[in-house]
Amino acid sequence: MWWPPWLAAWLAWAAGAGAGRPAPLCGSGGLCRAPLGPNASHPAPGHCPRQRGAAELCAWPLSSESLLDTFPVDATQENYVRNVRNCIFSVVYPTPFKSRVRLVAVSKEVLENILDLDISVKGTSDFLQFVSGGKVILGSVPLAHRYGGHQFGSWAGQLGDGRAHLIGVYTNRHGERWELQLKGSGKTPYSRNGDGRAVLRSSVREFLCSEAMHYLGIPTSRAASLVVSDDDVWRDQFYNGNIKKERGAIVLRLAKSWFRIGSLEILAHSGELDLQRRLLDFIIQEHFPSIAMNDSNRYLEFFSTVVSETANLIALWMSVGFAHDFVLNTSDDERRYKIGNQANVGLFNLSKLLQALKPLLDPRQKQLASQILEGYGEHYYIRFTELFKTKLGLLGENEDDNYLIAFLLQLMEDTKADFTMTFRQLSEITEDQLKELHIPEEFWALQDLGKHKLFSEWVTMYLLRLNRNKGDSDAKRRTRMTTVNPRYILRNWMAESAVQKANLNDFSEVQLLQQILQHPFQRQQAAEKAGYSLRPPAWAKDLKVSCSS
Repeated sequence: MWWPPWLAAWLAWAAGAGAGRPAPLCGSGGLCRAPLGPNASHPAPGHCPRQRGAAELCAWPLSSESLLDTFPVDATQENYVRNVRNCIFSVVYPTPFKSRVRLVAVSKEVLENILDLDISVKGTSDFLQFVSGGKVILGSVPLAHRYGGHQFGSWAGQLGDGRAHLIGVYTNRHGERWELQLKGSGKTPYSRNGDGRAVLRSSVREFLCSEAMHYLGIPTSRAASLVVSDDDVWRDQFYNGNIKKERGAIVLRLAKSWFRIGSLEILAHSGELDLQRRLLDFIIQEHFPSIAMNDSNRYLEFFSTVVSETANLIALWMSVGFAHDFVLNTSDDERRYKIGNQANVGLFNLSKLLQALKPLLDPRQKQLASQILEGYGEHYYIRFTELFKTKLGLLGENEDDNYLIAFLLQLMEDTKADFTMTFRQLSEITEDQLKELHIPEEFWALQDLGKHKLFSEWVTMYLLRLNRNKGDSDAKRRTRMTTVNPRYILRNWMAESAVQKANLNDFSEVQLLQQILQHPFQRQQAAEKAGYSLRPPAWAKDLKVSCSS
């Protein structure tokens, strides 16, 4: 009888589950409720119909089968840091916290609309153990992914999931496939010099930021839950020798896939081309359904799609003033990841993807791929312009639109006007108020902008352009603009305030921000009371964050 290579690791784990390792939950991916009524559909063998609102994890089918059946796993079963080859994953189980674990926050939408769980499940002991790495779903095999990549522009070799565990794949009632991952759940073979943990400070930011980006309409991973422990985790936050004790935390996060450019890069660098081809075909088949698997140019089509989608994503980031570092990062001495460099970093990433793909392309395809990459800048520029025209309420086409947008952005940079509130207040102010240059006090960002000597010139151009909107009115413009220009975003000072309270076991602001950021375009009384649309407090100017998490 043939035994899959991962099964030995699973059996070894199961035999020692009581020795400080996560115990299995009662759930099984193969149990289904009996079909109801004579017309009920019957599941295919091995398939359970997804039902909405499961109140316990026992009947919740989570599995790693699709990944384990497709890819080889690390032949070494022991969990120690090493250089791994000839596989995509290592089988490795989460390390449970030693201390008390507390559920800090959950996303009701993620639980109910993505994972088909009733919100009441959050009150069960099984759920708390599951999202904190204390238990696993029977039938799922936790995995750590092997990948490589560049850090600050230089090839860093093997990286991998150093503190994350892919704990299963779930296909919901909508037919959507989601991969679940715990972050901060313990050491893996890819931990390098790390301890496999994440601290509360960074976990609060990740939970809030991923959900905030989703509600802004920007593609992102999702966060299902946040738990905190009393385990001591030691961090030198600013890499200045000042090591402090913090608390360990875990985020359960979801994505359609956790594969990345580095997943292909590590295989290309290691010369594992057959495995690279297998991984690439899997990615295309699962996530790029418009590409035919029998198309000899499928890798070229894949690259073309990734180029256009990357340009679109970064343009969306820029439209809300978001840099992928989220806030100023003191670890980024070269300012590589500052907001103005986002498009260039996207191009760098795509060039490394092309480099990884080249061993799988013929000479003609390589030439075409290079031409596709050259078109990235134009694609980004077109999408950027479309988004900012919408933010300004412009309809139709005008040859001066690009200049109008660039002029405003220059004024904003010169005056250091707040990005979010400049566009939001342009959405709320009337044309008559602008025409008279009468800026009410509540429009503080526009008052800052108005200090520029060229502000009146820009306003004149803007009002003339708005008059060219066919079939439009001032009321329609303002209504339209307030649906694309948020009033609330997750600002650094807001996240820091929530973190400081969380460190004192007060999670009220984490929960308040989670609630408010679900409706970023709507004026909310609780948000106004908290000052989330006002000028940032003076102490926020000195805030710093780093890669330490």
